[in-house]
Amino acid sequence: IAKEVAKLLEMKAQLGDEGKHKFVLKTPKGTRDYSPKQMAIRERVFNTIISCFKRHGAEVIDTPVFELKETLTGKYGEDSKLIYDLKDQGGELLSLRYDLTVPFARYLAMNKVTNIKRYHIAKVYRRDNPAMTRGRYREFYQCDFDIAGQFDLMIPDAECLKIVHEILSDLQLGDFLVKVNDRRILDGMFAVCGVPDSKFRTICSSVDKLDKMPWEEVRSEMVGEKGLSPEAADRIGEYVQLHGGLDLVERLLQDPKLSQNKLAKEGLGDLKLLFEYLTLFGIAGKISFDLSLARGLDYYTGVIFEAVLLQQEKDHVEEGVGVGSVAGGGRYDGLVGMFDPKGRKVPCVGVSIGIERIFSILEQRIETSQEKIRTTETQVLVASAQKKLLEERLKLVSELWDAGIKAEVLYKKNPKLLNQLQYCEDTGIPLVAIVGEQELKEGVVKLRDVATREEVNVTRESLVEEIRMRTSRP
Repeated sequence: IAKEVAKLLEMKAQLGDEGKHKFVLKTPKGTRDYSPKQMAIRERVFNTIISCFKRHGAEVIDTPVFELKETLTGKYGEDSKLIYDLKDQGGELLSLRYDLTVPFARYLAMNKVTNIKRYHIAKVYRRDNPAMTRGRYREFYQCDFDIAGQFDLMIPDAECLKIVHEILSDLQLGDFLVKVNDRRILDGMFAVCGVPDSKFRTICSSVDKLDKMPWEEVRSEMVGEKGLSPEAADRIGEYVQLHGGLDLVERLLQDPKLSQNKLAKEGLGDLKLLFEYLTLFGIAGKISFDLSLARGLDYYTGVIFEAVLLQQEKDHVEEGVGVGSVAGGGRYDGLVGMFDPKGRKVPCVGVSIGIERIFSILEQRIETSQEKIRTTETQVLVASAQKKLLEERLKLVSELWDAGIKAEVLYKKNPKLLNQLQYCEDTGIPLVAIVGEQELKEGVVKLRDVATREEVNVTRESLVEEIRMRTSRP
């Protein structure tokens, strides 16, 4: 008994120590908090993206942050190991969503929707080893736009590329290029190069690394780790280093080996049509047909694309920021059928905007330029020049709120006028509405422009109109 008691006392002592451990204040690995300044930049980006999606006629949907585990299993190829599984809750095995595309396909199948153009902006989760300096996280936002339905070839696909072009131009991120390929061309290329069917997907994910690794390393991964014959790897090498525009599509349609492959020929025919539409949209100059583009996800069936920023500002931007993919997507005609009990297919094409990467670049740029960012939208501060006017300030600010004006008041009974003006300087509030005894007698409010320091007396009745007019100017 003495032994047991001693053991228990020892455990108790250990637990006692545990309780005194310092509490660590940090966000979990691969996540971050956003300050008001960061959120202001973020909102600006979201608004640009949403207005583009709406301009193209998209509706908005939302889905749960977790799905049944079986919904996500087997849809992401080698990336499936990055799915976050949750503990069994009430008899259901759940996982956090990995992207917004698979939940969208589940939504379409479940609700028997055969035709929709939608956007969805929400957080997704990946159990990745994150490189946070490059805008890669374990919890991050995706901004997706998808067109589902049976339509004539390549028209929705061309619109998705036009959307990428519009958003990247509107955000003024610098020069960019959208790489385009087709899963069928890749599969056809693998077939004519002598890759066994069973190795298509795994070789595809090696090719997908060509934007990060030199060809020699990718080749040795294919041959050394994945058991591909050196001859097949070399044949692949001849193709994946090609890129160009419509001219390359035409050339490959004449290629003696590729043109014999049914899949590749179909893919090339569609790309030719796609380039015709891109020319009509006036964006073909920014699109490059690139045979090394593979996009590792299993569900793509046709056209695939990825937008990359071309780094020109080496001096301003920290290494690693500003290079790499900022949008990607493609056609996935089979995914909805995987969920539909009758296997009904709903053709889909979509694009995802890499908001975190874009956000990292803009944040970096604003740091460098030391641009002042407003974190509130307050249009006017209600102030007073004398003491004992708190009631008047509160009455006026309430009138302004009721009229839909964004207004603030300092939470002090008798603030100094100088402090009130300084608050406007610090937070970027453009106008001050000053109430004083003289103004109250005359039924006016003194409106002061913070930037120019010019003051005018405005009647109480026309104050709202005057504030609206002054703050709606660009």
